[in-house]
Amino acid sequence: MTEQKLFFEYENGPRAIATMHLDLAPKTCEALWNALAKPVTVDAMHAMYAGPEVMTGLPEEAQNFDPEAVPFENQQVIPGVGDVLWYYQRPMQMGGLPFEWYEVGVCYAPGVRTFGPLGWTPVNVFATVTEGLADFAKASADIRITGLKKLTIGRID
Repeated sequence: MTEQKLFFEYENGPRAIATMHLDLAPKTCEALWNALAKPVTVDAMHAMYAGPEVMTGLPEEAQNFDPEAVPFENQQVIPGVGDVLWYYQRPMQMGGLPFEWYEVGVCYAPGVRTFGPLGWTPVNVFATVTEGLADFAKASADIRITGLKKLTIGRID
């Protein structure tokens, strides 16, 4: 099986490389790989409930798959350091919020738990950062103080 890797790079900042778990989350990997055929630049925010996780939505142009067709794969509620997660929220699912949410998150330090306003929320862990985590983690932690940062996510072909 060929390795597939993604990059996560802050504007004027560090880059992390994540190796996809094609064996543990094949459908999730396929959906995100195809969605990121063209890199996307998005606002990364710090998770409010989960702890040391940066998260972002996928822009409309990358929402090129049916999120309901992505099965539960390699699900966790306490992801590991460097784990990259996928979560889909339907409209009205989370406390009556009227929008859907395609979430990609990067767990940059110990202590992440996907616990939110509705309780434990299992997520698909589809990749793990294998290069550049230390510098990426410092820049990610800084979001808690400074606010949103531009983050580009793409494939390494």
